[in-house]
Order: sequence, then structure tokens, then C-alpha cells
Amino acid sequence: MWLLDSPRLGDNRNVKHFAGRLLKQPAREGVVAAQSRLGQLMCRECGNARDRRIGHDLLRQAARAGDRRAQQALDQIED
Repeated sequence: MWLLDSPRLGDNRNVKHFAGRLLKQPAREGVVAAQSRLGQLMCRECGNARDRRIGHDLLRQAARAGDRRAQQALDQIED
């Protein structure tokens, strides 16, 4: 997750892709922080509807688990 938080690295498309691949397995295993970050990344960066839908689902799972960032991201998307 620090890759995405780094001001220099976080804007690089290749870094985002790499970070997404690293977050995928923990998100599948139910790690709330990974679900939240991957969901945010997929909703913002993916151009196709399927990936955005998966991102929304991940954000909903993380929000149900109590992740405030995920809930805020959902609120922004739904507005």
C-alpha cells in the first residue's frame, strides 16, 4: 500500500498495476485494508465496467467491515 501512498510512485501507471496485483490475493482472503485500497484503485483507474463493478463490490465489503475510507469512497462514487 505504501507504493500507492508515495507521492512520486503513486502516480505511475506501472506502479498502480503492480500494487493492484499485490493487493489482489489479500483482498480475496478478506483483508479489509486490501479490499478498500484495491476497490478504490479499480474504481478510479480502470476503464471498463467489469473492473469498476468489482471495485465497487470490494469497497462495499470493506465498508461493511467498518473501513471508513471505503465508505467515503462509496459515498463519493454514488453522489
